Amino acid sequence: MGIGHFAYASNSNRFLASAALTNQPYAVVGIPFDGAVTNRPGARFGPQEIRRASLMLCDGLHPLFGVSPLTHLGDAGDMALPNASALELVREAVESQATALMDKHHCVFLGGDHSVTLPLLRALHRHHGAVALIHFDAHCDTWVDHFGEPSGHGTWTYEAIQEGLVIPAKTVQIGLRSSGERAAREYVQDQGGLILTARDLRGRDGQGLAPVIAQIRERVGNTPCYLTLDIDCMDPAFAPGTGTPEPGGLSSSQVLTLLEELAPLHFVGMDCVEVAPAYDHAELTSNVAASVVWTYLCGQIAKPARM
Repeated sequence: MGIGHFAYASNSNRFLASAALTNQPYAVVGIPFDGAVTNRPGARFGPQEIRRASLMLCDGLHPLFGVSPLTHLGDAGDMALPNASALELVREAVESQATALMDKHHCVFLGGDHSVTLPLLRALHRHHGAVALIHFDAHCDTWVDHFGEPSGHGTWTYEAIQEGLVIPAKTVQIGLRSSGERAAREYVQDQGGLILTARDLRGRDGQGLAPVIAQIRERVGNTPCYLTLDIDCMDPAFAPGTGTPEPGGLSSSQVLTLLEELAPLHFVGMDCVEVAPAYDHAELTSNVAASVVWTYLCGQIAKPARM
């Protein structure tokens, strides 16, 4: 993104990193799609705002990991997506482009709404088979339909389990707190996975998160793992710029601590989704999203490379 210094491309409507993607091991990719939201649209503008917010991260080292991702990272720009209302056409385009990028790079994707995670997992399955999943979110995303539609940004976790893209027992959901039917809200747990609700984590930070971190590490083990972070996992006080905000969420310090301490896991990719800049205040959401992505990248670069 380069998570750093940018130049504006006159022939494009997006910001591009000064370090265009060539043979760097890590790639940042934008997915400007929000056609599957159920409340407020606008996440299609998330990628450019996360990039813009990353300007302040360009000239220093991470305070814990002691590295910068800049020399390891290139920006693939935003995916070319069809201007169509059919979700599956968009997902086919995302899967195809993600598959090609994953052939050569450890990818971090900037959404976009959460429906894009399903084709990313389909692409990842070609490389790793079924993976472990760490899912930060206010919502369970395990509905069997989307207000009468067969699929959307609230069904992808259910679909991923049904398709065998993720390992149910190694699926961890963090920060859930929205209202919903029990069958959907506890679906992952019923399939053998782990749910850590926002209520479970209230009052825990720093060393107070140590038992939670140990529990996640033990469950995931050394299995290839994908990380998906819906920015609405955080309380709207920390990330108001999102389509479906839910009070009572995680703090930014909780999320960053979890990302730092889970960095030793065998991560094979990440996305950060549902940043909707039109509803942001003082760039709080884009700034924390950029920090989340930067922290993830620094944590991966600080350990021996594993593709």
